[in-house]
Amino acid sequence: MVMPMPTEGSEPLLPRKQRDGGDDGAASSHDHFDGASFSGAVFNLSTTIVGAGIMALPATMKVLGLVPGLILVMLAAVLTDASIELLVRFSRAVGATSYGEAMGDAFGAFGRGLLQLCVVVNNVGVMVVYMIIIGDVLSGKSSSGGVHHHGVIEGWFGPNRWNGRFSILVIVTLGVFTPLICFKRVDSLKYTSALSVALAVVFVVITAGITTIKLMRGQIPMPKLFPDVHDWSSTWRLFTAAPVLVTAYICHYNVHPIHNELKDHSQIRPIVRASLLLCLAVYTTTSFFGFLLFGEATLDDVLANFDSDLGIPYSLVLDDAVRVSYVLHLMLVFPIVFHALRFNMDGLLFPSARPLSSDNRRFGAITAALLTVIFLAANFVPNIWDAFQFTGATAAVAIAYIFPAGMALRDRHGIATKGDKYLAVFMIVLALVANGVAVYSDACLGTF
Repeated sequence: MVMPMPTEGSEPLLPRKQRDGGDDGAASSHDHFDGASFSGAVFNLSTTIVGAGIMALPATMKVLGLVPGLILVMLAAVLTDASIELLVRFSRAVGATSYGEAMGDAFGAFGRGLLQLCVVVNNVGVMVVYMIIIGDVLSGKSSSGGVHHHGVIEGWFGPNRWNGRFSILVIVTLGVFTPLICFKRVDSLKYTSALSVALAVVFVVITAGITTIKLMRGQIPMPKLFPDVHDWSSTWRLFTAAPVLVTAYICHYNVHPIHNELKDHSQIRPIVRASLLLCLAVYTTTSFFGFLLFGEATLDDVLANFDSDLGIPYSLVLDDAVRVSYVLHLMLVFPIVFHALRFNMDGLLFPSARPLSSDNRRFGAITAALLTVIFLAANFVPNIWDAFQFTGATAAVAIAYIFPAGMALRDRHGIATKGDKYLAVFMIVLALVANGVAVYSDACLGTF
């Protein structure tokens, strides 16, 4: 039987008690909880979006030029808003309280399992990369040429046993990650998410300040406004920026958990748009000032540019401030991404078990196992970065575009408009092109 479609501002079809036990990860505890606030939801969703990818955006400006680059950053936000709107609308049509439930309604157990697998692959890859970056920035790393880049803590205290890579990641894992990933509600992370967004803004402000000072001193040349296209190789290079832009706003796997915890469920669309606008502001300013500051010397990861003399007073202090603020930001992004990973992994392993939030033993076992795998991968297989760049990009575009578009084309309940169908086809084509670029660039060019 086809269930009636709720209106845009109505609540999900399941009552709160049943929703709180769903695989979305909302806690079903007996403590008093009136629902998440608008601001807390915005910070949590924004933190899901702004991760390590922000550091690759200035490099996309070097490839595309400032004008088309900034335009595409804005268009990516618009397209993400459209894909989330499809996801929310088709979820409401069936009373789905999680992305997996919506996929299960459209494509059965296979669709639900495929979505959960993609979230696991994407999120594990993302968090391994986060740990690698944290280790590199705090304890240093050696390049392939044998040159050692000193970490922040190594620079402050000199090389010691306690501030080596393994020791630093043990301290961060036990002291920061472990307590934060033990929360069962997304809303419990609203304060750390707010701080995470603030730290991203600190990075933007420092970068903008340095750029302004150098502009006033006449130390910055005119930036490249449009791409330099003169042969086939340079033309192909333009497409290598596609995966970075297409995956810049991935947050779909946390939309349902945030929605289910809201005091007012009609606020989910304004929350999504507020989060996208906030992240768009951070992305455009980072892209603009990062590329303006370093120009053609901009590295694939602009954070690596803050490892040398910036040509202004207190350069080393500012370098450390940028790197430390960004590392702290990643530490606070980690738990919000881990939240979705844990519940999707539980859905894959125990699809018929009682809600994870009501089974402390299973909750603890899955949490410990996933954190151990991520920690070991980041410590002992650091070159896993390239593999996870590939798997993360391909899984991410499926989560963000292919699956919501597939629901619209499947349209089991007859609610898709002709415009929805055209949009769905466009999203799938875009995702496949981005995947193709990711595969080719990872295999042949060695970079995105």
